Amino acid sequence: MSKYDYIIVGSGFFGTICAYELNKIGKKVLVLEKKNHIGGNCYTEKRDDINIHMYGPHIFHTSNKTVWEYINNFIEFNNFVLRPVANYKNEIYSLPFNMFTFSKMWGITLPHEAMEIIKKQSQIITHRPKNLEEQAIKLVGIDIYEKLIKGYTEKQWKKKPTELPTEIIKRIPIRYVYDNNYFNDKYQGIPIGGYTKIFEKLLTNIEIKFNIDYLSDKDYWNTLCDKIIYTGPIDKYYEYCFGYLEYKTTNFIHERLDIDNYQGVSMMNFTDINVPYTRIIEHKHFENVYNNNTWITKEYPIDYQYNKSEPYYPVNDENNNEKYLKYKKIPNDKVIFGGRLGNYKYYDMDKVIESALELVNELTKNG
Repeated sequence: MSKYDYIIVGSGFFGTICAYELNKIGKKVLVLEKKNHIGGNCYTEKRDDINIHMYGPHIFHTSNKTVWEYINNFIEFNNFVLRPVANYKNEIYSLPFNMFTFSKMWGITLPHEAMEIIKKQSQIITHRPKNLEEQAIKLVGIDIYEKLIKGYTEKQWKKKPTELPTEIIKRIPIRYVYDNNYFNDKYQGIPIGGYTKIFEKLLTNIEIKFNIDYLSDKDYWNTLCDKIIYTGPIDKYYEYCFGYLEYKTTNFIHERLDIDNYQGVSMMNFTDINVPYTRIIEHKHFENVYNNNTWITKEYPIDYQYNKSEPYYPVNDENNNEKYLKYKKIPNDKVIFGGRLGNYKYYDMDKVIESALELVNELTKNG
């Protein structure tokens, strides 16, 4: 008989939700984590009473009441609302694109004035947009594209905007009102005390092993369980037999500063191509910490190297999606793939939780 019902590879939201729910119904579960901490890329670490988002900022937002109530069982959230700004050569613009942005850009005050300018500028795209650049110009015109999108996008994705799919820019909100709330979701906030506390509660009484590279000895681990839930890169699992998938990856540089307030906002995007980092995060503003020092993180996009770099966001262009479908179609009765990397899909945190709960529900129905 197998020692475990499930071995779960990865302790991010997908893996830990699955572990918690399966353990709750009496399944024997083991979690394997390649890093030396739980939480995956949502891991937070407290320094000087400031909870630092070690792998980039994570603002929880959802319109799914069930998911919101579920995650609130594990921690209390504050009322943080993301209102980032864009810095273009020391000109500050409001994000997401809204009437504050348009007013600063063109010296106007009324929505119809912004609409007229964008309509005029976007007329150069006479066909259905084929790439991110064309889609952006169609949505917000030349001026905003050139100042606030082009350089940032090229830095972030390490590709020309003409080489990226339209879907990436479609996720950015555009509003003809004076509303700089980045997300439209009903429920928003930051867990008080940091995300790591959530994972600690989810994994209470569940066996976990750190610094374990499952793929380096997967035959051994597979013999110990009935099923594997794998949240790592699907192409790496199959040893890149159809070629490697592309991901966006980032180098996070954390700095302690002996001042109480560095930039006055939690997130500042730097859209000039000549600034090497894409944004600076000042973590104390997520939870309104008041002390005499601060921690910031500069995010430097780097070229992704398969089997070496840390994968963060899938690059879902046509070529990569076609490769992913080949991997997905490989028959595998032992392994269930999940999460951003396993499904090669961009998920917000609420969608990851939703998909994990759906999987456990399906597994429960099937015994």
